Amino acid sequence: MTNYEIMYIVRPNLEEDSIKKIHESFVKLLNDNGAKVTESKELGQKQLAYEIKKFKTGYYFLINLEAENDKAIKEFDRLALISEDIIRHLIINLDK
Repeated sequence: MTNYEIMYIVRPNLEEDSIKKIHESFVKLLNDNGAKVTESKELGQKQLAYEIKKFKTGYYFLINLEAENDKAIKEFDRLALISEDIIRHLIINLDK
């Protein structure tokens, strides 16, 4: 099993319910693709170091997970790049 850490930022101009639904949908996506989410944290709204897509703040989320292969990671990456609600994301392989 490979350990990964994913951090992503959701745009701040969404309602709180929408932000939670986005997070739940990404956790479900990872679980459905064979990953085991070991920890999931909402870090709250924070000031960005620099403006991203005309936003100065964003809602931060952190997910730790274990995966047999990189199928779930690739699918998360693909959908995060497509989603207009995610302004930035980072995936780290903790085993390397």
